[in-house]
Amino acid sequence: MFGIKIIGGNRLKGEVQVSGAKNASLPILAACLLTSGECVLHGVPRLRDVEVMVEVLQALGARVNWEGATLTVCTREVKTTEIPEILMRKMRASNLVMGALLGRCGSFKASTPGGCAIGSRPMDLHLKGFRSLGARIDQQYGFTLGEARKVKGTFIHLDFPSVGATENLMMAAALAEGLTIIRNAAREPEIVDLQSFLCRLGARICGAGTHEIRIEGVSTLGAGEHLIIPDRIEASTFLAAGVISQGEVMVFNAVAEHVEPVLSKLREMGAQIRVEEEGIWANSKGKYLQSVDVKTLPYPGFPTDMQPQMVALLTQARGTSVVTETIFESRFKHVDELRRMGAQIRVEGRAAIIYGVSRLTGAVVEASDLRAGAALVLAGLVAEGETLVEGVHHLDRGYHNMEEKLQSLGARIHRATLKT
Repeated sequence: MFGIKIIGGNRLKGEVQVSGAKNASLPILAACLLTSGECVLHGVPRLRDVEVMVEVLQALGARVNWEGATLTVCTREVKTTEIPEILMRKMRASNLVMGALLGRCGSFKASTPGGCAIGSRPMDLHLKGFRSLGARIDQQYGFTLGEARKVKGTFIHLDFPSVGATENLMMAAALAEGLTIIRNAAREPEIVDLQSFLCRLGARICGAGTHEIRIEGVSTLGAGEHLIIPDRIEASTFLAAGVISQGEVMVFNAVAEHVEPVLSKLREMGAQIRVEEEGIWANSKGKYLQSVDVKTLPYPGFPTDMQPQMVALLTQARGTSVVTETIFESRFKHVDELRRMGAQIRVEGRAAIIYGVSRLTGAVVEASDLRAGAALVLAGLVAEGETLVEGVHHLDRGYHNMEEKLQSLGARIHRATLKT
């Protein structure tokens, strides 16, 4: 087992490169199942979640070749439409192959997906949408079975702008008979990237990034090549790392439009932010950070995936901040670990009240999920003494070479083998 050791107190300074987006790579990999042609994907991050998705594709019959940040996927043959239960339990996003399998093969069988324990993430919107497209859905003995003789275009209104449901239904409808309209669709940049990829294969889709997506089904899709968009959460995390350390960092390959809600809060706290053609610069050297209130919302609101990191950052701000989590009901597990480091935080329902400026001290803490792990690393950067973050397998699911990138900025951080 491994942990991450951090000696706090260094101001970060320098340049860092953002990897391709995990949350764009996963649905695009699933979408490769819709075509028998070869797909070449550039900028794919080498993350555990991506590796699991590759294993899912291979278990279904795909041939995958991974060289550096480029993946070549051939799904000429789909040998089975049953997603291995062991892989479903490793990662929730493995459910994204359901829509692709339903669209291409007319059926799927999947167990209840796993993933980070951050709250309830029911599949009801996905399944309700599949039924609207003409599929028969049965759930029994922990498995979900979907079957449709022919997927047919229809009108779908999502009760909530779910990212996963939007992506699954886009894929299922790409090969449907007729027109599908998805209203109250999620608007995340990763959905726009999925649309771009599918259109490269020959799909007829428009409207991604708005509340209405229109999909005119086609009979077949062909080969295609695509560059994955930069990871907006990784970019935001490194910007927050620079700000919390009273440092100065340049984050290359970051798209300002994708991280605007985070940039707005960093500016409100008093950090200097400059958007340049090649990336985003942040500077908080000599600044007294000010408290702000944050409320997570679907895109283009403040991302729930940056809420834990923001809580860590606000421990270093003057005054009292309130962070309200509206997406997941169990996403304050990092708070207890931050308290172990000296943070003054009170949780009331879906709100965390943060009293800054906390003097953080090093401690042994455990990451309960991916973004909680990132929050603890940020806290360790400013804590006195040594911080040991356990449960780093969560971090490996969403950050590529996180320690090395922070080292390049001057952080005293390394991965260590834990004694058993």
